[in-house]
Parts: sequence; structure tokens; C-alpha cells
Amino acid sequence: MTTDASPSTLIVGAGVFGTSTAYHLSLSHNSPTNITVLDRSPYPPHHAASTDINKIVRTDYTSRFYMELAYEALDAWKTSPVLKDHDGRRFFHESGWIMLGNEDSDLAERIRKNFSNRGSDLTRDIAIDDEIRNKWNGILKDADFRDPKIGKGYWNPDAGWADAGDAVQKMMDVAVTRGVKYECGDVQSIIVGEQGVRGVRTTDGRIYNAEQVLLATGAWTSKLLSSVEDELGILDEGRIEKQVTAAGVCVVHYKLTDDEYDKLKEMPVVIYGDRGEVLPPAASTRLLKFTNARSFTSTSTTISGHKLSAPPTRPQTTVSRTLMQETLERMALKTMPDFASRTPDYWRLCWDAITPSQDQLITKHPHPRLSNLYLAVGGSFHSWKFLPTIGKYVVNVLQGVSNGEEKDKRWEWKTGPFEGRGAHEKVVPKRELSSLDDI
Repeated sequence: MTTDASPSTLIVGAGVFGTSTAYHLSLSHNSPTNITVLDRSPYPPHHAASTDINKIVRTDYTSRFYMELAYEALDAWKTSPVLKDHDGRRFFHESGWIMLGNEDSDLAERIRKNFSNRGSDLTRDIAIDDEIRNKWNGILKDADFRDPKIGKGYWNPDAGWADAGDAVQKMMDVAVTRGVKYECGDVQSIIVGEQGVRGVRTTDGRIYNAEQVLLATGAWTSKLLSSVEDELGILDEGRIEKQVTAAGVCVVHYKLTDDEYDKLKEMPVVIYGDRGEVLPPAASTRLLKFTNARSFTSTSTTISGHKLSAPPTRPQTTVSRTLMQETLERMALKTMPDFASRTPDYWRLCWDAITPSQDQLITKHPHPRLSNLYLAVGGSFHSWKFLPTIGKYVVNVLQGVSNGEEKDKRWEWKTGPFEGRGAHEKVVPKRELSSLDDI
């Protein structure tokens, strides 16, 4: 319950974290007109990695913590009156998903053990044999299960995908209808005063003041905070780059003919070992999407001598020949080779902020001069599915309310190196974009 003195709040970034927070904050804030969302994209926003064309929604996690969080989100995808279009069609498509596992991997077993322990195991075995090639309209009829050797698989009918851009836009529409202001501007710097963060300045000189500033800036977070960290003399161990860094993956799309779309529109999501995924075509675009799970950083040294990763300034649709070839060889050729022999219609580098543990970072900044600066970042390539619900937890942080011991610990500002198994380990970057660039 808010008081009459609800603070003014500036949310920088209109991706999954920023949009969900704006929506949920508008429900609890006694004056939604005191909430401003500032994003580089004109309204409605469509440039963030969060919007994209379509995104996977699933509860399949080796972590019980994220499995429970995903079930909460899945329920909202299926029941929320907000998450459907103006004709009443839901943005979530319960297509199911096929999990094909590397022969030497225990990932599927650990996931299915969690399902079994919570009493919600709807999965069933898939034999990697000739029969699989005839299932699902033959989408895997020419798949190569040899390299890496795919030795096992399972089917989960509860998973699926969502119309990403449409869902984000709808949630922001509702927030704006409730009084939230949406402004377009590219943030150049954070303004720090004697009493903490005062607001931000855009590249065209406009200043946005607020009592609370939330950075939902994804892969651009380190770059945005760098000058403030220099100003306050923050050393390497206390800088944001130790908490979260920018990483990218390569994505390729193929435009389907009418016949192809009719054949593939009901296909499930396909997870091909540790290589990547194939996503079904959305009706609005008819694009079949392949992702390559091998991520990369784009590291540079700042004027002050600190290293950080940030997306390059060139368009995200500019992709090197090396990355194109790798994506085709690792995913398209392995799963649906008919498409790999065609000219793709759309390439893209998709950037996200990734944390060492692949947990989100939802917290107040620990520096005393930045005490009214908050962070909701660290999607780590698996957080889009939480769009319907993650914002309510960010609102609690903004209002100084605990989300419970486990959530607070998962999402807090960390000290020291991470040890243990991460929430989405296969996308942890181990290479640099510069080594893959031959443009």
C-alpha cells in the first residue's frame, strides 16, 4: 500500500524489465503520472532485445527457484486479461517444445527431476530414431543427430512461445493508459548531486529529474554507468561490469511461403542440444527463427582505463560472415537443412545483459551517493518469459519491501566470485566479437 507521498520514478529502458515495472508500478502508485519511462525508441518501443519477433516461454529449469518463477509467469501468460490482442487472441502459443540432449549431458535429467519433485511432470521421452523424423509434420526429417551426438530427448506440451513485440507493447499501452508518461530520448549521462542521483541527461540536452531512477537498460548498463563510476572514483571490484556484462548471440530468420507456413505454424519449439533453438513462425511475420547459443562479448577499454562490454554502435542487423556461417552450420544445417541452403531474409545480433550466475540483478545500488539509483537488468538470455510478473518484484525493491530471503539473495548486488551452477550456463560468453568480425 503506497502513501500519499509516492516518489517520482524515472524508468530508463522500455524492454521486459522496464515495461513490466511500469505496468506493475502503475497499479500500486497513487499517482501514476509521477512515473516516466524514457527509451531511445519512439512509442511504442520496438528496438529492445526484449521485443524481438517471438520468444520462448517455458518452465524447464534445472533450478527449482526459476522453475517456480516460470510457472507463476506461465499462469499469467495463460490467464491475464492484459496479455492478449484486441481481438482476444492470447500472445502465448502453447506449441510445446522438443528438448534434444547431447549424449553426454545430464541437463534433461536434472530438469525432469524438478518437474517430478514438484508433481507437475507432463514430459515424455522421445526416442532418437527414425520415428522422430515423421513427427510434427516431419520438421526433423533431415536433422543430423550425429555431431554433437543427440542421444536422448523429451517432449513438454506445457511450453511454447509468445508474440514478443506485441506483448511488450500491450503492457506498455496499459501502463500509459493508467497515466504513465512515455518519453523518447537517448540517455547520455546520469546526473549525481550531493543528495544522490537527480536524474538523467539525454544526448540532445534534455534533463529528466526524479526522486528514484531505475536503470532497465540491459546490455547498455555498463556503458551508461561508466562515467558516473569514474566521477565517484569507484574501483573495478565495485563497478557494474563485475555484476553484469553485455553479451550477444546471432539469430537468422527465413520468410516462409504460404505452404511452408501452413505446414510449420503448429510446430513446437526445438532445442538442439547446446547449439541453440528453432522458434515457430509468428502469424504476423511468417519468419522461422534459428538461434545460435554461442555468445560473445564486445570488450573495450574506457578513457579511464576500465574494461567493459557493450554492443557496438553499428546496426544490430550487421552480422559478420563468420557468425553467419557458424549459425548455419551449428543450427540450421543440423535441424532443418532445407532452410540452410536458402538465402536468409533477416540476420540480427541479439544483445542482453548477463550476470555470472545468470540470476537477474534487481537491487538498489550499494554506493552511498547512488542510493536512489536502482537496477533491473541481467536477463541473461532467459528472462523474457517473466514479462508478466517480474515487474511486481522490481516494484517491491523500489518501495523497500523484501521479496523474501531467497529472491533478495538471488537478485542482490554480489561480492566475490560466483561459484556453483548457473541458471542458464550454455549462453555464458567465452569469446570476443572482434575475433569473429570479418565485415
